[in-house]
Amino acid sequence: MADPIEDIIGDYRAFAAQQRDRLATRGIDISQFQLSHLAYRVPEWDEYVHVRSLLERHAVANRENVWNGRPISLIVLTQPLEVLDAQPVSLIELIPPVHQRVYKMGLEHLGVVVGDTFDTFVEAHKPVLTGQQFQGPNSTPDPVYVLFEDFTHVKFYRLSLRASVELDAGVTFHGFQHVDDWVPQRLVTATGPNPLPR
Repeated sequence: MADPIEDIIGDYRAFAAQQRDRLATRGIDISQFQLSHLAYRVPEWDEYVHVRSLLERHAVANRENVWNGRPISLIVLTQPLEVLDAQPVSLIELIPPVHQRVYKMGLEHLGVVVGDTFDTFVEAHKPVLTGQQFQGPNSTPDPVYVLFEDFTHVKFYRLSLRASVELDAGVTFHGFQHVDDWVPQRLVTATGPNPLPR
């Protein structure tokens, strides 16, 4: 049976299973947690617009907003994906350039909802956590993550990414909202300004 989302972002089931298994070798069992989202990264702005258009054909909403200097799409699928023993995932975070550091293009991270045990989870797994991502003054709280050797991640949240955005920004996910006035930026690095790949 054809899977149009897999055709767009690749084998998301295998990706989620790989991340789950990698966590298990570090002593983290995510089987008791809900999943928040899958994140997909693209290297170029034009590809972002193309993939956004393809995913929106299978979605009920896209809450695109500017974060960290560029638009990011939070796309709510019409039919949730099923991964890891039929766990539903209805949100895809689509991330374009500019990138702050080295990231894996394509399927890049899996979001896991730890819930009210977040603080206990962080304390218990601190030796194998890579760090914490600071997402703004209203984050509830900022997610912690594990970075793997191929530059993919698993991020752990108290609330799902969708619930966090709805709470922090006081917004709901209805219809398709795009950032219309954003212009691709120039990268400024230690070696000088470089044009953004187009």
